[in-house]
Amino acid sequence: MKTLSIAAIIAASFIAPAVAQDKTGWPDSFTVGTASQGGTYFVYGSGFANIVAEDLGIPGAGEVTGGPMQNMALVHTGEAAFGMTTMGPARESLNGTNPIAPGLQMTNACAMFPMYQTPFNVTALTSSGITSISEIPAGAKIGFGPAGSTSDTYFPAMLESLGVEFERRNGSWNDLGSQLQDGLLDAVAFAVGIPTPAVSQLEVQTEVNFVQFTEEEQAKIQEAFPVANFSVPEGTYSTQPGALRSVSMWNFAIANCDLPESFVYAATAAVMGDHDRMMQVHKAARTTVPENWDKNSVLKWHPGAAKWFNENGASITADMIHGG
Repeated sequence: MKTLSIAAIIAASFIAPAVAQDKTGWPDSFTVGTASQGGTYFVYGSGFANIVAEDLGIPGAGEVTGGPMQNMALVHTGEAAFGMTTMGPARESLNGTNPIAPGLQMTNACAMFPMYQTPFNVTALTSSGITSISEIPAGAKIGFGPAGSTSDTYFPAMLESLGVEFERRNGSWNDLGSQLQDGLLDAVAFAVGIPTPAVSQLEVQTEVNFVQFTEEEQAKIQEAFPVANFSVPEGTYSTQPGALRSVSMWNFAIANCDLPESFVYAATAAVMGDHDRMMQVHKAARTTVPENWDKNSVLKWHPGAAKWFNENGASITADMIHGG
């Protein structure tokens, strides 16, 4: 027994330096760019940060931002180690058409892991009488979320394509929900993960209508925008009358491409390796699973993230890996 104990001590003395060396270049702390409070990004991103911080032993937290467009800029410049974006804003950022920095191709933000689909849906008070897109009155005051968010970038154009005339309003989801309840807005156009905290809070405090698209409206939007048909499952919200026709866009976590491979590999493993823990963060994480790696056709993968996914059933090719 004494010999085994000595052998174990000797083995440990060799293992410890290897682990320390593996963390060379790791940051002392990190932030995850999320979005405004009251939206799914903030809840999901804060939980993502807490899991990585706990598993890697490095302080980390979610940071309130303007959403996907700003997150692409923050991660590209390295001001945030991690962030969250949707595929539409990601493509615009790579093409140099991100309104935050026009002309700058944000190629230093890499894909890290799949999150969930963002559905586009309109919510109005029951007292408004609005039950369909066609019933939104001309000149209606509609909240589209924070300026530069996925909702603010795409939803106004979608509604315009459907012939809706409106006055545009921006703000955090919590603020817009309060304005809707106070009668200062006619509707809020939500493009966030589900269930959306601001909507869940609204339906507890007042009666709301969940306004869905018709099949014809779905087809028209899908033809013009980078979205796919989607159905908000029945039971997502307690007062929801049934499944809701919608369109959606995929969200991905992103990492600064210059972060050490071992750091991003470990962070990816922390999130993707324990699905039950992510589900405790937010129900939207039900699609935060390895098999959805193929929903990214826009961003180059971070080498550390690609390594983890390829070890777990993915087939990310070298040409889709940053530096490959």
